[in-house]
Amino acid sequence: MSKFIHRLWSEESGQDIAEYAVMLAVILVLVVGTVRLIGSNANNAFSAAASAVQ
Repeated sequence: MSKFIHRLWSEESGQDIAEYAVMLAVILVLVVGTVRLIGSNANNAFSAAASAVQ
């Protein structure tokens, strides 16, 4: 395992893979945060609409 990590760290293609992994992690964090924020706001909006109809 350490040879694999060393090879990724020292080779040019390994650096590209690491950069893509970091970008993917950042994008996933942003998407999950946005979905959670929109989800809670949408739930509140639907609850308000349902109580207004009743």
